[in-house]
Amino acid sequence: MTISIGNDHAGTEYKQAIVAHLETKGYTVNNYGTNANDSVDYPDYVHPVATDVADKKVDFGILICGSANGVAMTANKHQKIRAGICWTKEITELTRQHNNANICCIPARFTALQQAIQIVDTFLTTEFEGGRHQNRVDKIPVSC
Repeated sequence: MTISIGNDHAGTEYKQAIVAHLETKGYTVNNYGTNANDSVDYPDYVHPVATDVADKKVDFGILICGSANGVAMTANKHQKIRAGICWTKEITELTRQHNNANICCIPARFTALQQAIQIVDTFLTTEFEGGRHQNRVDKIPVSC
């Protein structure tokens, strides 16, 4: 499985730990995030991840910032993207099961590092339930 990951300055430590965790599990990871703690503009790191996911160059995306709101808002501007903010295992499961999210957005300032790794594992292993949820997911995109 191939994952694209991006982060701003608030998510550097988490991104590094998540990349290492994923690589030990055999995942291929495209790193678009900053590797420093200096302030950066998160959209610069979100757009490449969202583009990879939308173009099906990767299986899923992971985005990390302080609250996860900015990265989720930015990613969701892309057609074919369903980026969900995931701060607990249960929310993460529902984001995949009911919404078929393809990008996991983690709030680094509101989750512990081990919790963030559990969120990633849950996101990548939870299946979309389809059924009644498929009709709802089909109604998400807006045609311009």
